[in-house]
Amino acid sequence: MPETTFLIQTLVSGVGTGFIYGLIGIGFCVIYNASGIVNFAQGVFVMLGGMITHALLTRAGLPLPLAALVAVVAVALIGVVIERAVVRPLWRRNATMFVMILATLAAQIVIERLTLLAAGDQPKTLPGFSDAAPLRIGGIAIGVQLLWIAGVSLLLVGALALFFARTRTGRAMRACAINREAAALMGIPVARMLGFSFALSAGLGAVAGILITPTQYTAFNVGVPFAISGFIAAILGGFGSALGAFAGGIMLGVAQALAIVLFGAGFKNVAALSILLLFLLARPAGLFGKAH
Repeated sequence: MPETTFLIQTLVSGVGTGFIYGLIGIGFCVIYNASGIVNFAQGVFVMLGGMITHALLTRAGLPLPLAALVAVVAVALIGVVIERAVVRPLWRRNATMFVMILATLAAQIVIERLTLLAAGDQPKTLPGFSDAAPLRIGGIAIGVQLLWIAGVSLLLVGALALFFARTRTGRAMRACAINREAAALMGIPVARMLGFSFALSAGLGAVAGILITPTQYTAFNVGVPFAISGFIAAILGGFGSALGAFAGGIMLGVAQALAIVLFGAGFKNVAALSILLLFLLARPAGLFGKAH
């Protein structure tokens, strides 16, 4: 049974990575629902979450929980700056989706280069959130950091569901997602909702970066791979569906983990693009999207 144990261990690791992809995918959906914009700078928020936390931990000497909290707030503010300086002027001029994607990609490249100048090109990592021994179930070992990833991710998904269903701001953002023009006529400040969506999306990306960095390194250039994975997760789930993006992220993480085990690390991206292609051909609306 060693092969079965190894396969289950691989699936567990894939689910953990999938939670991170799901959070990034939700960030794509939050902005898209509020504005119809696909923000390809989403991956840089993940990178900044890990990098800023590391800087505050090692240079400022802050304890890890406080460093993480400050980093999430800082990245959320950076998201607002990107929205105000880059996205909103183009949005008001009714720029095309292609222009918006190029603009957010340019913002990501600028932030990556500034991070390179400030922090250097050496990989960084964070200590685990707990020193406890891995949880063992039979021959399966579940790392404590994986439990943190699962717990925080599920907590955030539940909190977001309550936020969109019960709060005035959440309902206003849902109204913008349904019909921005009608929402504006009803007195909803659509531009403010756009700024809030960028702050929320950036904060989610930062949390994802902080959660994943103890299990793998972060560096100035990790944003693009995370952005691509989160974007694929959002498509798999049905672009615009937060729950779908989370489910799509788990599916993608498991598929990549299996591809690495079966074919080697070089097939990780092949698996991601293959599953994306299959969904685009067989179910373009995604798991939770509505077929047209």
